[in-house]
Amino acid sequence: MACHVRRRPNQPLTRIFGIAVALSLLPTGWVSAQQQLSEAVGQQGMVVSVSPPATRAGLDILKSGGNAVDATIAVEFALAVTWPEAGNIGGGGFMMVHPGGDHRRRRVVCIDYRETAPRKATETMFGPRDGRYTHKIVGVPGTVHGMVTAHKRYGSMKWKRLLEPAIHLARDGFEVDAALARSLNAVLASRSVRRGEHHQELIRVYGKPEGRWKAGDRLVLPDLASTLERIADKKDDGFYEGRIARLIEEEMKRGGGLITRRDLDDYRARVRSAVHGTFRGHDVYGAPPPSSGGTCVVQMLNVLEHFDLRKHPRYSARNLHVMTETMKRAYCDRARHLGDSDFVDIPPHLVSKSYAAGLASRIDLKKATPSEELAPEIQLADESPQTTHFSVVDRRGMAVSNTTTLEGSWGAKIVVRGAGFVLNNEMGDFNWFPGHTDRRGRIGTPANRIRPRKRMLSSQSPTIVARNGHPVLVTGSPGGRTIINTSLQMVLSIVEFGQDLPSAMRAPRIHHQWLPDRLLLETHRGTISDDVVKTLKAMGHTVFTRSRNSYQGDAHSILVDPKTGRLHGVADWRRNGLAAGF
Repeated sequence: MACHVRRRPNQPLTRIFGIAVALSLLPTGWVSAQQQLSEAVGQQGMVVSVSPPATRAGLDILKSGGNAVDATIAVEFALAVTWPEAGNIGGGGFMMVHPGGDHRRRRVVCIDYRETAPRKATETMFGPRDGRYTHKIVGVPGTVHGMVTAHKRYGSMKWKRLLEPAIHLARDGFEVDAALARSLNAVLASRSVRRGEHHQELIRVYGKPEGRWKAGDRLVLPDLASTLERIADKKDDGFYEGRIARLIEEEMKRGGGLITRRDLDDYRARVRSAVHGTFRGHDVYGAPPPSSGGTCVVQMLNVLEHFDLRKHPRYSARNLHVMTETMKRAYCDRARHLGDSDFVDIPPHLVSKSYAAGLASRIDLKKATPSEELAPEIQLADESPQTTHFSVVDRRGMAVSNTTTLEGSWGAKIVVRGAGFVLNNEMGDFNWFPGHTDRRGRIGTPANRIRPRKRMLSSQSPTIVARNGHPVLVTGSPGGRTIINTSLQMVLSIVEFGQDLPSAMRAPRIHHQWLPDRLLLETHRGTISDDVVKTLKAMGHTVFTRSRNSYQGDAHSILVDPKTGRLHGVADWRRNGLAAGF
């Protein structure tokens, strides 16, 4: 029986899985009425995602005997139906797989299904006036081939069975909840959609003739159902060849896009070794390049190992300063070095303990280092996030951390005519202007410049933390460049500060990405005090606090008791979601 529990905002927390809940770290009464968490506890399986129907699709597969990868595939395709702003078959992502202690393939891997640049792409194809919602900005989609690759390697159920929930949701329709209604209404009301002729198919497919969408309405997507049925029948050939490939190519020709059927036929997902690090006796696994997430998270944990954060209050100025200075240095190295490892050499020292020791030694505990001083060799010119993450663990201990995206919310806001799915705008993740790096955050360094068939750099950070070979934390997040720091702080909350998963999820998050040189804070009604903010400013930080309704990330996560195997899933309160287990 599925177990889904909602905790009241101020309900006292007790010990969970032998981990002491550090309530003293959080000021009394700071949790708002909005910060209710969807929680579930189970022994046989757990799924946590942004979309309740997608979570239920994955849980159904687990209850039917499927493993965590089977459930992940079901959730991925269901999200393409029920969370179209980020769930997709027209985009891409990264799937981290920990096979569990007794699986024949013990190696932790990342299935890289990131989009690629079309063959006709060039380094200087974009100009300052190019927009983010055009056919030209669409990368070659990788999701379908990524899911097929995962199924070939780890799947235990028949492929068609895994697509049944998504096909049913698209063909027969499903009830729109409040979060999806807001997303639909926002994209339909946006100026780019209302005024752009290339967005008329999106209006036809997702529009509501009689007014605005509201919770309880029913959304039916027959074109998408037909596309999913083709993929169910023919796997990747049903998408990269035949009718769907022809429709994609025709859509590109209509709007001046670059993708051809040859680009589609050429696409291949990659199975890559995970980035591996250690922290406080735990193994940490993350996604490798072209994701920057695994490298940056491991590098930052290596640096922070030199500072005993537990000796100081969780949100003291000292701790926030050290974390910020660590973030700056990792994001600076990200700009210097990281890109598609099939095209650029990634320096191995970035995740080494010795390199981190050097970085740690240069952090001044009393003042901030200006970002520009960290990379004097990068010439600065004088004086721009929607993704979704979900986690799955099965009864055998296999764990999957999966992050998938169209890049911006609703990607390019272009629906393939007759096929019913939204296309990404991932070409925007390349460095558009070679040599132009500015203080506002535009990066022009060589590693991530456009090349044909190259994968664009990503911040996606699906992360698995293990101990003694068994997963204990499965986490990740959406949020553009904030993703890396959100994932870092989830690991720190559990491993460094000994928080339980609900406390870790509620905890305020901070973000610094090197450029622009500013520190962003979630404050949660005084959790980070005014005095702490004043101290950070006096140390030289430029501090911005997020507005009341502006949050960082959406870190749907699972905590595993290493002794009993009991699973605790929590969906982040910041956006939407459901945790369900059995």
